[in-house]
Amino acid sequence: MLQKLQSLLEQTSLSLTDKQVQQLVDYVGLLHKWNKAYNLTSVRDPEEMLVKHIMDSLVVSPLLSGQRFIDVGTGPGLPGIPLAIANPDKEFVLLDSLGKRVRFLRQVVHELGLTNVTPVQSRVEQFQPEQGFDGVLSRAFASIQEMLLWCKHLPSKQGVFLALKGVVPEDELNQLSAPFSVEAIHPLAVPCLQGERHLVVIGYNN
Repeated sequence: MLQKLQSLLEQTSLSLTDKQVQQLVDYVGLLHKWNKAYNLTSVRDPEEMLVKHIMDSLVVSPLLSGQRFIDVGTGPGLPGIPLAIANPDKEFVLLDSLGKRVRFLRQVVHELGLTNVTPVQSRVEQFQPEQGFDGVLSRAFASIQEMLLWCKHLPSKQGVFLALKGVVPEDELNQLSAPFSVEAIHPLAVPCLQGERHLVVIGYNN
């Protein structure tokens, strides 16, 4: 698994320490183990998880700007956990409404010794942070409209929404109106993954 992940990383511009690579492999191990009882992801094969979960999350890392991030609807910690491992200098709040997922995340934080991750069990509309976030991440929201509707209280004054998508959702983006605007659309190259991936960055003039 270590070799497989190393070879995937070599196909990107990402530079991780041996400790970070080991933490990512350990995370996949925990995900695989807990998945049998908790059904955290439909991806069952650990090697597939390296591509579809770990690399698919990590490719966003160079595009993160700021210090504080929230991953809404994080599920088993995607993309939040891989990004937190790759960016130990940044803070990540991982938000999910399901208790079993948050229990899993607390176990991950404990076993991997992650000091920059805070798992929170809450519905997104009920979560009131003490301060806003530089980036509001989402990999699982059905539509950008829903993401903006439920999460508009989360970014800081300069904060942005970061939506991980497959093909560019032109229809959804065409429906955007003030105070929201598309700031950038970044194509993402995920090694060994079929299909398109994009990061849509949406500004909020709040």
